[in-house]
Amino acid sequence: MPNKCPINGKDEKTMTKLTPQQQINLTSGHDFWTTESVPGIPSIRFSDGPHGLRFQDAAADHLGLNASVPATAFPTASAAANTWDPELLRAMGAAIGEEARRYNIDVVLGPGINVKRSPLGGRNFEYFSEDPLLAGAMGAAWIRGLQSTGTGASLKHFAGNSQERDRLRYDALIDPVTLHEVYLEAFRLAVTQAQPETVMTAYNQVNGHFMSDHRYLIDTVLRQQWGFKGAVVTDWGGLNDKVAAINAGTDIEMPSSNHIFDAEANRALAQGQLLQDRLDATTNRISALANRQRPAGTADPEAMMTAHHALAQRIEEHAAVLLQNRDDALPLKPDDSLLVVGDLA
Repeated sequence: MPNKCPINGKDEKTMTKLTPQQQINLTSGHDFWTTESVPGIPSIRFSDGPHGLRFQDAAADHLGLNASVPATAFPTASAAANTWDPELLRAMGAAIGEEARRYNIDVVLGPGINVKRSPLGGRNFEYFSEDPLLAGAMGAAWIRGLQSTGTGASLKHFAGNSQERDRLRYDALIDPVTLHEVYLEAFRLAVTQAQPETVMTAYNQVNGHFMSDHRYLIDTVLRQQWGFKGAVVTDWGGLNDKVAAINAGTDIEMPSSNHIFDAEANRALAQGQLLQDRLDATTNRISALANRQRPAGTADPEAMMTAHHALAQRIEEHAAVLLQNRDDALPLKPDDSLLVVGDLA
């Protein structure tokens, strides 16, 4: 028996009716970069970011080893934050958004604004700062720029994602004051100032609960306290429990898991463990994201890429710090030979 889930804001008499199986089907990815679709709700196309597109239009892989489409390589967040210039970050976001529209990409995965807790953090280059005010301001500017082009942002990695060691299961134990004043503050600023289309959950646990099913942080804090209106997406391979995730307010599991959790979710729905109103809310958020009208890409990609290359150089120049070697404090001499190693040299 079809339920009465509203789609596209249509009048209840004419709106498309989805079966519970179709609703649950929507909450899983179709393949590596796209979501499932049903009548009235098209597929959503994601691309990695946030320092330039990493979109693979052929064979996709999690590590980015296969070829990607041409895109501008912008300075990383760790460098861009050194500009202390939100306007440059807005321009950077807008440029990435324009390139995304060229490839009909709906949502770019970024920005990353977790607080840097240790210099050993493997994702420190992806994050702006150890200062939540700076990270939040820069993240909000980047989101505003990106979304001005009609491309959606995916604010990440919510929350407490400050280390790579044991990244899929570690538990970040953070007292409430520190959690809200340090680890969540950048997210609060970005959400309330820029309203990203999506937020991505982190792999880790926070205080004993995996983020993909952390009802307090997703439903109470993100949605109710901060007023977030968009969809919540898991990090790639970051789903912990499908039923708990939907009940907590997580909408989309990425990438595809070949629907291995659907049968469990259907049983839970029939037994009242998966709440129908939560599944309805998830369906509506996915529908709103999938049906958003997005403009076509530029007709002159060559000129666009030339302008974006110049912008990337300007951001890098503003991010650089020039050191003066007074009193020979540094062990470098003008006639020293230096060896620079690596593909990016």
